[in-house]
Amino acid sequence: MKTLRILIAAAMVNSLAAAAIPAIAADAECVVPSKPGGAMDITCKLAQKALQARPNAPKLKLSYMPGGIGAVAWHTMESQRRAEPDTLVAFSGGSLLNLAQGKFGKATANDVRWVAALGADYGMIAVRADSPYHKLGDLVDALKSDPAKVLIGMSGTIGSQDWIKMALLARQAGVDPRQLRFVALEGGGEEFTAMQADYVQVISGDTSEATLYVDPRKIRVLAVLADHRLPGVLSKVPTAREQGYDVVWPIIRGLWMGPGVSDADYRRWVQAFEHIETDPGFAKMRAEAGLHPFSLTGDALSNYIKQAVADYNRQARQFNLVR
Repeated sequence: MKTLRILIAAAMVNSLAAAAIPAIAADAECVVPSKPGGAMDITCKLAQKALQARPNAPKLKLSYMPGGIGAVAWHTMESQRRAEPDTLVAFSGGSLLNLAQGKFGKATANDVRWVAALGADYGMIAVRADSPYHKLGDLVDALKSDPAKVLIGMSGTIGSQDWIKMALLARQAGVDPRQLRFVALEGGGEEFTAMQADYVQVISGDTSEATLYVDPRKIRVLAVLADHRLPGVLSKVPTAREQGYDVVWPIIRGLWMGPGVSDADYRRWVQAFEHIETDPGFAKMRAEAGLHPFSLTGDALSNYIKQAVADYNRQARQFNLVR
């Protein structure tokens, strides 16, 4: 992950000259590859809001295509809807991790057209407000004592980024990750719902999702998996590193298009987001969405994605997760 963090830091200073947004169709679509309420939903809604703030901007409608931790949307768009000129699909670092592990079959990072990164997110670990775990060390002690008694909610299955976050923490604490008990859920919205219903005691999720649900009467975020404390509503939450566990998990969030989209249509969308991301108003929208500065588009983003997938592949091999 060190290389991934360096790439994100470099991209944070990326800047482009602002200009008028290129013409886009009156109606466009952003596909959310999960159920409503999670970070993928946040990504499409941020794109929708940013476009609406531009003069003569198109309406960006949202549609939901959950299933297979993103595999259903990937294969549908890559095969059946591969040439739609005004359809965007949300992705995250978790999508890239799935590619690295072969969870999308034989798919590779070269199979779609990467449009724009809209921001950076980070992992986090949360419990209910009435949980006996008041800090990360309390949770770790419980896992050491009897990992089978702690039910952990995660988006995806074994090998997902939510799983790896907890596996990294467990490994540092001397706990075999295979002893942990997980419940596979579809997106961050389901994770928080399951925890509120006491179906799971802990969730491994993302900070952008936590900003949607954080309420001291209901939720306690034990740690953010960032290099430093984050601004905003989670500013008082310590990092895992502060609490003695060197686990940092940055997450890219952005958009891609089908592989059959023409060069002209692809460049039109790339340029649109280049202009959007240099607008001072976008920084405020991004912060309100719980995301942090990270801007790459087009070819630069495609190169970043290829390197990130290679980095994830190396990390997945540490847990024997690569198919």
